Amino acid sequence: MPQSAEERTRRAAPRRLPRGRHALAPEEVERIHRDRLYAAMAEAMAERGYVRTSVEDVLRRAVVSRQSFYRLFDSKLDCFMGAFERAGEILVAHVMQALGRYQDTASPGDADAKGTGGARSGGTAEDRLAAVEHALAAYLDVLARELPYARLFLVEVFAAGPEAVQRRTALQGSLAGVFADLIGARDEAGRYTCQVIVAATSAMVTPAVAAGDPEALRALGPPLTEHIRRLWHAGMFGPDDPRWTSPPPTGDPCAQSASHPGLTRPDS
Repeated sequence: MPQSAEERTRRAAPRRLPRGRHALAPEEVERIHRDRLYAAMAEAMAERGYVRTSVEDVLRRAVVSRQSFYRLFDSKLDCFMGAFERAGEILVAHVMQALGRYQDTASPGDADAKGTGGARSGGTAEDRLAAVEHALAAYLDVLARELPYARLFLVEVFAAGPEAVQRRTALQGSLAGVFADLIGARDEAGRYTCQVIVAATSAMVTPAVAAGDPEALRALGPPLTEHIRRLWHAGMFGPDDPRWTSPPPTGDPCAQSASHPGLTRPDS
């Protein structure tokens, strides 16, 4: 089973760093201390919440001195913001790796689909929806694996103050942009649909993250994917590729095209 970021951090360096002629370079020591402090911040807040977590709580978990902490950070909030950025990096890296693996399975002759999952280059609806499904599954999987970072990112951020909330809003906007590219939404209405989906997904995963329930997180994948498909077939992502390559989940596609002017009959 893949290790979480906290497990990798604990295994990356001994609890007591070597000294003397075997000492590490100062830059390497700082990197190790940052990694430990970020992981410790996430773990402490998963148990105690942002308000009740003290710098001392973080230092005990990280096995880092107070002097070293304040050499790297100005305050608890400063360390939190660094840990928040690390959480975002972990999330994005996991999703992009999953998309890369999906793209590697694309047809060798389909150069357009490679690299974007068909999102920017006119791939079929099924290409785009499959890419979105892989990205969503990877997002839920990384939240389930990295529950302390997920809680910091989705729950404790609101207790950390306006700056933290602004950064979360900015990252959520970036995720909506990635989603829009994957699904092929190019007009304003389609991209707004992507923003709504990302915001709704964030709201839906938060209770499971707060409860520390990885299975509940992963269970959200199928119904979310099904709903995204319904939105696609209802024309909610814009007129970029209105021709269906697979039937809508339910009902008559021709009847649905009549009720949604943005859709075109496949045989028209």
